Amino acid sequence: MSFFGKLKARMFKSSSKIEEGLDAIVEEGGAEDAPPPASGQAPAAGPASPSVPHPEPDLPPDPVAPPPAEPEPEPQPEPEPAARDVPPPAEAPAEGPAPQQRPGILGRFLGRGPAVVRRELDDAMLEQLEEVLIQADMGVDTALRVSARFAEGRMGRRFGVEEIKRILAREIAQIMEPVARPMPLFPKKPQVVLVVGVNGSGKTTTIGKLASQFRAAGKSVVIAAGDTFRAAAVEQLQVWGERAGVPVMTAPEGSDPASLAFDAHKRAEEEGADLLMIDTAGRLQNRQDLMEELSKIVRVIRKRDEGAPHNTLLVLDATTGQNALRQVEEFGRLADVTGLVMTKLDGTARGGVLVALADRFGLPIHAIGIGEQVGDLAPFAPEEFAAALVGLDDA
Repeated sequence: MSFFGKLKARMFKSSSKIEEGLDAIVEEGGAEDAPPPASGQAPAAGPASPSVPHPEPDLPPDPVAPPPAEPEPEPQPEPEPAARDVPPPAEAPAEGPAPQQRPGILGRFLGRGPAVVRRELDDAMLEQLEEVLIQADMGVDTALRVSARFAEGRMGRRFGVEEIKRILAREIAQIMEPVARPMPLFPKKPQVVLVVGVNGSGKTTTIGKLASQFRAAGKSVVIAAGDTFRAAAVEQLQVWGERAGVPVMTAPEGSDPASLAFDAHKRAEEEGADLLMIDTAGRLQNRQDLMEELSKIVRVIRKRDEGAPHNTLLVLDATTGQNALRQVEEFGRLADVTGLVMTKLDGTARGGVLVALADRFGLPIHAIGIGEQVGDLAPFAPEEFAAALVGLDDA
């Protein structure tokens, strides 16, 4: 299955919330519209106007209409009484009724599906649309911005659910397009990648996946298990390192992570490694002591390389919703965040927060995660994400 297929399937909670909201909006104030004729077919003729007693004489015969009830076919322009060319009186059943009046199977044969419920876009509908986007955790400001872009030039027009989805997906993708950038790689060796985030955000797993992907691309990688306060994190990185053939440097439990980062940089430099990825302990942004420890790691690394860290990736858990915006503010203040990775999009109805992050901060979004396997972390693609978020079947 493609990554988009997995993304759409696993973002069901987010997409279903938006779909349910859109369905309710359109049903509440909408009405059925007969679908237009299929491409290449002539429009169906409507009921005859009282001022016009007969239909147009040059209309082509309906290619699938039942054979006329004439006693014999008319392949040649054989002389006939003039009355033969006159349609039956209005009270008699007309030959070849309009296609939208035919029963379902014949209508489908002509390329016409079931009637579509559409609603006129007015202020009330726009307010309801804003509410749906807010409930998907886009936040008030971003929801208002997306709604305003949706409404531009469209007020008074009628829309069905699928049309609304496609317009929303386009507007969301346009907001996110500028931030969809892969993590940059530099000729500098080792390129230091510091990975930060709060407890349980998925930092350790993200480092393992990135290291495995970089290694598969031919890059040499060293990992520093800087979360020296959690033995499980060290063990997890060691498992990933064994799978990918990447060395993992560790230190005794509870030891100074800044010292480990210093030693790891020295080793990576000596071995000519392309990348040094440093894990850090999960920090809550309201724990000032732990945040200061993160600043210490940065200061120590810069004693060996003034330009390090070259990338500071903030890993965010999608299930935290709008709290992710506060995390970006705090980590950006202390660690000069250069890019974002969003994880756990498969387990939340709050996928819209990624749109809010792009709209508010403009930081590069390097990758998104939807599972535990290496292939479940992929570069961020705004069109695919937007389509999956609103529940479209294609990107």
